[in-house]
Amino acid sequence: MSASLVNYKNCPFCNSAAIHPVLAAKDHTVSHESFEIWHCDDCSNRFTQAVPDLMHIGPYYQSTEYISHSDTAKGFINRLYHWVRSYTLGTKRRLIQRVTGIERGALLDIGAGTGAFVTTMLQAGWKVTGLEPDSIARENAKNKHGIELRSADDIYSLPPTSFDVITLWHVLEHVHDLHGYFRQFKALLKPGGKLVIAVPNYTSKDAAAYGRHWAAWDVPRHLYHFSPAGIQQLAHLEGFNIQSIHPMWFDAFYVSMLSEQYKNGKPNLAWALLKGLSSNLAAIGDKRRCSSLIYVLSLV
Repeated sequence: MSASLVNYKNCPFCNSAAIHPVLAAKDHTVSHESFEIWHCDDCSNRFTQAVPDLMHIGPYYQSTEYISHSDTAKGFINRLYHWVRSYTLGTKRRLIQRVTGIERGALLDIGAGTGAFVTTMLQAGWKVTGLEPDSIARENAKNKHGIELRSADDIYSLPPTSFDVITLWHVLEHVHDLHGYFRQFKALLKPGGKLVIAVPNYTSKDAAAYGRHWAAWDVPRHLYHFSPAGIQQLAHLEGFNIQSIHPMWFDAFYVSMLSEQYKNGKPNLAWALLKGLSSNLAAIGDKRRCSSLIYVLSLV
């Protein structure tokens, strides 16, 4: 695929010049191209180098295998994803109610996909605005859940101090305008509002086990690859404090199953479950080693 590419000379998080390549990962979902992943020695976050810019990234999402947009249940791994999601939607709702301290409020969900979480919160009595950049995903949300999601560009025109909580479930790693979004988060949150961000953790044990085959690199759709220390530094830079961190235990198993497929060309369920379990056991004593983490942020 030809595209206008984004090449970084400085770290896109902290602007440091101390950046260097660490590995090359393959796009297993759409293009089968390889992309370099670079590391910042100062903030410890990573980023995908030479990614398509915002105007050209769209084709890399156009696949029936990209579950966040297609909502496909084809194949064992995707069926398992749906089963786990039906459980985790309830845990996400309870987490939002707990960290905000309110039963019903105003929520902005960014990168809403096909609208499963938006629907869950609407059914719980929340006033919800859902933003989704992909038109196919928005259409699937309308057909599946009967909800109208708005374009992601609407984030820049929403009224200020409108939301008790803003959620991004595995979305921040996809956002080209990273610092612009954080400025909007600050503008859109009510006093005392919370920002809830879930992202993969490249410092997890399953990431180390699979190396360049780790499914959560998901290049080039994942523009950024976060460490807990890197998220903390980014939050501080943008005027937020991390209030709490919560592990996403199921992700280690799901990512390991995909990684086995990518590494060996075939699924190995037993080995993937062992790798996922090993990763979670390593994170029991230190949740910052979990495969994916939810960060709850509040304004300074």
